[in-house]
Amino acid sequence: MSRRRASRRGRGRLWSYALAGVLVAFVLLAGVLLFHPWTGRGRETTTTGSSKPIILYVNQGNGAVNATNFGSMLSFARSHGFNTVFFQVYREGALLFQPSDLASFVQEAHAQGLAIYLALYFTNSSQRLPSSVYALGEDGINLDMSTLPLSAQSSLLTSVQQAYHAGEVSVTTTDLALPLKPDVLVLETYGSGYDSYIRPGIVASVGVFTTSSKAQYEQEFLYALQNSDGVMVFDYAGLLKSGY
Repeated sequence: MSRRRASRRGRGRLWSYALAGVLVAFVLLAGVLLFHPWTGRGRETTTTGSSKPIILYVNQGNGAVNATNFGSMLSFARSHGFNTVFFQVYREGALLFQPSDLASFVQEAHAQGLAIYLALYFTNSSQRLPSSVYALGEDGINLDMSTLPLSAQSSLLTSVQQAYHAGEVSVTTTDLALPLKPDVLVLETYGSGYDSYIRPGIVASVGVFTTSSKAQYEQEFLYALQNSDGVMVFDYAGLLKSGY
C-alpha cells in the first residue's frame, strides 16, 4: 500500500471520528432540550419528560383541599406526571384561605418541584379581585371566569395585568373563541368533539367527567399535550374518584 493511499485512509478515519463526535453531541443536546422543564420557579422535569405545562386543576367545589390533605394532593400530582397545579383559592366572591396559609402552600408546592397558580373563580361581575394573593411567591394567577360577560372578563384581566407582576397571568375559559390575551390561555376542550380547537398557542384541556375509561382519558390527554402548548386536567377530585 502506498503512503498516499494510507494517508488518505488515515484522514478518512479522523473525519469519521469527528463526524461521530458531532452526532453524539447533537443527540445529547437534543435530549437536553426535549427534557428541559417548562420555565418557572417550581417546575422540574416530570415523569412524562414533557417540557410543556401539565396542569392539575383543583376545584374546591368538587372536593375540598386544605391544610389536612394539601400534601397528599401534591404527592398525587407528582406521581401522575403533573408539573403544575391550578389551586382554587377564591370562589364565588370568597377567599378560602388566609394569605399566610397560601404562602405556606406555595412553599410546599415548590419544595415538591411543582409550579402553583392561585386560581380565582368568578361567578358574578360584582365580585372583587383578592389583591392580597398577589405577592405570595406563586408562579401565576389563574382567572376562571367563563360565566361572566366578555366586558367583565376583559376588565378583570386588565386589572390583574396592571397590578400583578410577580408571575404569569392565566385565563381558563369555555369560550373557545375568547379574544383575550393572557400569558397562558387555557381552553376547556373537554371531549374529542373539540379536537379542532386544540392547537399551538393555547393550552388544551381534558375533562375526567367526559371520559368513560382510562384508555379514553389517556388518548385525549396525549392528543391535547402533543397538539397544543400543554394540557390541563379537570379535576383532582374527578381523577381520585375515577381511579385513573
